[in-house]
Amino acid sequence: MLQTETRPLRHHLEGQQAAGRYFWGANGNVAFADLCGGTSLAGHLNELAGRSVLLAARDQLAAAVALIELDGVARRMVLCPPDVAAEHLAEIAANAEVDAIVSDRDAADFAALGIPLHVPAATSIDKVGAPPTGRCRTEWLLLTSGTTGAPKLVRHDVASLTAPIRSGAQAPIWGTFYDIRRYGGLQIFFRAVVGGGSLILSSAGEAVADHLGRLATHGVTHLSGTPSHWRRALMSPMARAIAPRYVRLSGEIADQTILDNLRAFFPHAGVGHAYASTEAGVAFEVNDGLAGFPTSFVDIGQGDVDIKIEDGSLRLRSARTAACYVSRDAPALLDADGFVDTGDMVELRGERYHFIGRKGGIINVGGQKVHPEEVEAAINRHPAVWASLVRARRNPITGAIVVADVVLRDRSTAGHGLTAQTESEIVAMCRQNLASHKVPAVIRFVASLDVSATGKLVRQAARDA
Repeated sequence: MLQTETRPLRHHLEGQQAAGRYFWGANGNVAFADLCGGTSLAGHLNELAGRSVLLAARDQLAAAVALIELDGVARRMVLCPPDVAAEHLAEIAANAEVDAIVSDRDAADFAALGIPLHVPAATSIDKVGAPPTGRCRTEWLLLTSGTTGAPKLVRHDVASLTAPIRSGAQAPIWGTFYDIRRYGGLQIFFRAVVGGGSLILSSAGEAVADHLGRLATHGVTHLSGTPSHWRRALMSPMARAIAPRYVRLSGEIADQTILDNLRAFFPHAGVGHAYASTEAGVAFEVNDGLAGFPTSFVDIGQGDVDIKIEDGSLRLRSARTAACYVSRDAPALLDADGFVDTGDMVELRGERYHFIGRKGGIINVGGQKVHPEEVEAAINRHPAVWASLVRARRNPITGAIVVADVVLRDRSTAGHGLTAQTESEIVAMCRQNLASHKVPAVIRFVASLDVSATGKLVRQAARDA
């Protein structure tokens, strides 16, 4: 059934609903049943009631426990991943009117913010009798993943965050490469808690092989990450240790190559990709194994989600969207008709829309537009290519030229004659599938590509290099 949640999350831990369900972290676990009957914030919940709380735990397990405990108690929670730059904390705290901090970091780390109430985040559960009851409808403030300046704050509540979630007959064991303080990871957190399952959490700085080993140990059945997460995972021998029933991609464009690779690697698993953003929420899931999405999604909508394409940009309206940005000079989130302009550009090809890139990520080659992601999708079709990143290089004649950094499946061939042959083949493929101004002028073979803490290719540092 479709969830439209209004009660605190502790409701999902009552009675038999909590039996056999866990949060598993890199250094421990928490049983839902224990959390139902106790608290890791013992003695402080009354102090935190009605406050705007900055949740800034390094450990995802401690963060997951605090999310359960603070919902319905705090007036608002600000979900702060550990990768947020320290210089942005003061602006975030001011915009969110933060008056309390829950963190497993030293209080001195936040002294400059001048917030006197600092409550330790922990994973040890104290038995304190009856759990607290919900007192308010908590606002959930998420940070956008912009690459420049302080991130924007986006206001959700449990109802908007859980609107896409349907509970099933079997309790899934979810895993995710995401941080649960980001929208993509938070969706998996809710799919476990509200959907009746358990959750295996990632850990910042954890080796891919170690994370895959933990996923195997706990019997992961459903696993989510960006295409970049998945490319890195499939390069590890430990990927053979897991056998999920469902693999899910989101956060970046899922090109046909990565979908085909996952289907071949996990032949008994369903492979789906979802479109979502922090502002617009989850718009739709595509489970037919094909890149892009059918035109019917726009023609008739997707349940409670209205979809339209305007000037090539995807726009969304639903109960899943955030309420607003939260800051002193925040722009309007919704247009006059209640739609969010996602800034993601799509192109109609036959009976299907395909994502071609971000509105703000265009490379200008002599006045003609190039979406890096469209070129990457063409390059990634070559059987010797594992991943690619397309960027601009300044040029005095055209303003910019297209440059591609390419990771080969067999990196031992780098620097040999086979590389020159592969380069020629990639250029030929691009000429067959792309307009001439989109074909890379330079191809570099590299050992790896940088991936951000959000699981996406790092593009800003590559621009104009």
